[in-house]
Amino acid sequence: MALFYVPDIAERWELSEEEAAHALRVLRLGIGAELDITDGKGNLYKAVISSIAGKHCYVEAKEILPMPKGWNGDIHIAVAPTKNMDRMEWLAEKATEIGLDTLTFLNCRFSERKVVKNDRVERIVVSAMKQSLKYSKPVVGEMTDFKKFVSQERPGEKYIAHCHEDEKNLLKEIHPAGCDATILIGPEGDFSPEEVKMAIEAGYKPVSLGNSRLRTETAALAACHILMLKNEK
Repeated sequence: MALFYVPDIAERWELSEEEAAHALRVLRLGIGAELDITDGKGNLYKAVISSIAGKHCYVEAKEILPMPKGWNGDIHIAVAPTKNMDRMEWLAEKATEIGLDTLTFLNCRFSERKVVKNDRVERIVVSAMKQSLKYSKPVVGEMTDFKKFVSQERPGEKYIAHCHEDEKNLLKEIHPAGCDATILIGPEGDFSPEEVKMAIEAGYKPVSLGNSRLRTETAALAACHILMLKNEK
């Protein structure tokens, strides 16, 4: 059964215009049809279509089920976006499928892209959430200056993955299972030495993702997968 996303479903009991069009025009559902709806906050609404008025589709909840995440703690990936935005959109889709809580884009010294249109990334995240049958939608953070980001308090463990010849531990070996985690992933030109120093002074631990040299979006996805496996229930 298809999963519908309606963040304010508990307040309106009506599908959004986009979701109504999918239900009525694409799936050709009618009154009495059963629907699975999520608010993106970890809840599943087992509902039926109660009435249809033009483009409006109203529903009635038959059962509301809490759907806990498949992992403990919060996973936050903060990444410098690539020049080719398609690669970041791919990352947003695949990381959502794997499981994460927040995706933030960083403006770094060597960033190739300084502006990100979050609305398109949001749509991709919602689609990936529904396709992978998850019930918690990742937060897509606004583009944030690196210095501002690392100066803010973060819960749990904090890491920075970089390619400089400094002493680093493998992320998979040092992350405590089940703990909140924030990890910084740099641009294709890597973080500057000053940014690495700044992050370490702010409590971020330098880590390696393995022996392979990875592109930005691959590194971010690898980090997401490692943290997910460590935090998986």
